[in-house]
Amino acid sequence: MEKTKKKGLFRLLLVIASVAAIIGIIFAYRFYKGFFAPNVTAETEYLYVYTHWDFEDVMTSIGELHIVDDTASFRWAANKMEYPDRIKPGKYKLEPGMNNRTLINKLGGGFQEPVKLRFENIRLKENFAAVLANHLEPDSIAFIDLLNNDSLATRYGFNRENFFSMFIPNTYELYWNTSATRFVERMHEEYQKFWNPARRAKAEKLNLTPQEVSVLASIVKGEALHTDEMPTIAGLYLNRLRKGMLLQADPTVIFANQDFTIRRVLYRHLRTDSPYNTYLYRGLPPGPIMMPSIAAIDAVLNYQQHDYLYMVAKEDFSGYHNFAVSQAEHSRNARKFQQALNERNIMR
Repeated sequence: MEKTKKKGLFRLLLVIASVAAIIGIIFAYRFYKGFFAPNVTAETEYLYVYTHWDFEDVMTSIGELHIVDDTASFRWAANKMEYPDRIKPGKYKLEPGMNNRTLINKLGGGFQEPVKLRFENIRLKENFAAVLANHLEPDSIAFIDLLNNDSLATRYGFNRENFFSMFIPNTYELYWNTSATRFVERMHEEYQKFWNPARRAKAEKLNLTPQEVSVLASIVKGEALHTDEMPTIAGLYLNRLRKGMLLQADPTVIFANQDFTIRRVLYRHLRTDSPYNTYLYRGLPPGPIMMPSIAAIDAVLNYQQHDYLYMVAKEDFSGYHNFAVSQAEHSRNARKFQQALNERNIMR
C-alpha cells in the first residue's frame, strides 16, 4: 500500500514537472519570440511616427506597411517595455531581421535617422515649401504660411518681399519631425553664420545690405548659366546701379510676368507694371527673383571690376554673353543674337 502511494505521488510529481516544463518552454518561446526573434520585414526602409500619433496609430502604420511579420508579438513586447507611454515622433530606419526589442528601444528612445536636406535652384516660395514638405513632417501649407508671415520676417530683420533671401542654399542635417517654426529658426542661425564679418564688410563696401546683395545675386543667378561668368555679370549691374541706370535685367521681366516659359523677352513683356520689372523701375527690385546661390552671392561680393554696361547672350547659344561698354557696340551684339533667334524660329 505504501509503495502504491509513493508510485502515485511520483507520477503526480512527474506530471506536475512535465506540465511546468511545458509551461516554461511555452513561456520561454513566447519570451524569445516577443523580444529576440527576427520580426522586421524588408518591405519598407523607414517607419515615420507623426507628432500627434499615439500607440494605436503606430500599430496601424506597422500593420498597413507590413513592417513586422507578427504584429501580436510586437504589441505584446511593446506593452511589456511600456512603449505606449513613450511614443516619440521621427523617421526611423528599419533593418531587415531586426527583433522587437531592438525596434522598440529605437522607437521609444527617439533614435531616429537624420534627414539630409539639400535645396538649390528654387524659383518661388511655393516651390521651396513643396521641397521642404517632401523631406520634413510639416506640410507645404505650414511652410508657405511662415514664408509669407510679415511679423516673422520682421522679427528676423527682413520683410515679406526679401524674406526668401534668408534661406541659404546648402545641405543641412535635420530631424524629419522638425517643426516649420524650428526650421526657420535653424535657417536664421545658418544665415548668421554665412554672413560672417568678412562678407558683411564686403557688402558694406558696396554700400549694400546683405539683403540687397542677395537680391542682386538672384538677378545674377537668373542671368548666368555658367558660374565663372557670374563676377562679370555682377560687375555690370553694379556699374549700372552706381550710374543710376535702369538695370534692364530680362530675368526680372520674366519674374514680373510670372511666365517662366518665356525664352525671348518681347516689348509686350517689358510693359508689365511691377516693381520687379527693372525696365520700368530703377534700382533693385524689392526682393529676390529666385533663391540666390552661394556662388552668386559671392560673385556680387567679389565682383569683377570693368566698364561694361551692356550684355546680351552670345549668338552661339553657349550660355555665355557678349559684353559692351557702349550702346552702339551693344546694339551690334544684340542684332547678332536676334538674328540667331530668328534662324531658330524662337519667337517667344
